[in-house]
Amino acid sequence: MHNAAFEAMGLDYCYIPLEVEPGRIRSAVEALRALRFRGFNVTIPHKRRIMALMDRLTPEARLIGAVNTVESRHGRWTGHNTDGRGFLRAFTDETGESVAGKCVMILGAGGAARAVAFQSALEGGTVMIANRSSTRADDLVRDLRRPPVGCPASALPWTEASLAEGARQADIIINATSVGMRPDDPALLPPHVFKPRHIVCDLIYKPSVTLLLKQAQAAGAKTINGLGMLVHQGALAFEIWTGRRPPIGVMREVLRHEIFG
Repeated sequence: MHNAAFEAMGLDYCYIPLEVEPGRIRSAVEALRALRFRGFNVTIPHKRRIMALMDRLTPEARLIGAVNTVESRHGRWTGHNTDGRGFLRAFTDETGESVAGKCVMILGAGGAARAVAFQSALEGGTVMIANRSSTRADDLVRDLRRPPVGCPASALPWTEASLAEGARQADIIINATSVGMRPDDPALLPPHVFKPRHIVCDLIYKPSVTLLLKQAQAAGAKTINGLGMLVHQGALAFEIWTGRRPPIGVMREVLRHEIFG
């Protein structure tokens, strides 16, 4: 999607994949600095480790505790995180709604969940976290409650009754786990919890309609998948590197073609 956007705008940039072993991340970062790369993206398993190698972290990246986009400025690396803002841009773009003043129930407490939770809280949403590991959910809730966010967040036990009660309170339900990527994955929530008033988001983009989204659609709820977040977090990285807004439509169409054929 980046190379398609560069070409469409006539920019002399090239985006390439580089496989880096976890034990060699420091060497890789120094090599990118020596080769005068304008910036790079970071994916698992490096998003947390790379923080220690940055000259500067944005407040967003520091809050979330992970970096997914790095820019070079005057020879110094700045670590950003575009996941949360990418989600909110996609959410507003596809639903016409805002999370401000809404109750947001997030399933999961990993990197993507943290990014979405912090951004939702900063936008004025109330956040509930449900995760199979209660320790990780409690840790995320504690971080959300601290200044400067100060969100009245809460953790939900991973039981059918508790999840159903959380869904009853929620305006927005977000799956930030990997459950739903495989055809034989179980349902995250019982189908009866979904109502027409819900907005249900699944950060998974392949398949484009997961079991969670099928259940929500059957109940008349509004649904979105993770493709928009993938596009918009990439568009934000593009803006960081180039100072230009990319052609979102071009990026989205290339991704659809590459992912779905």
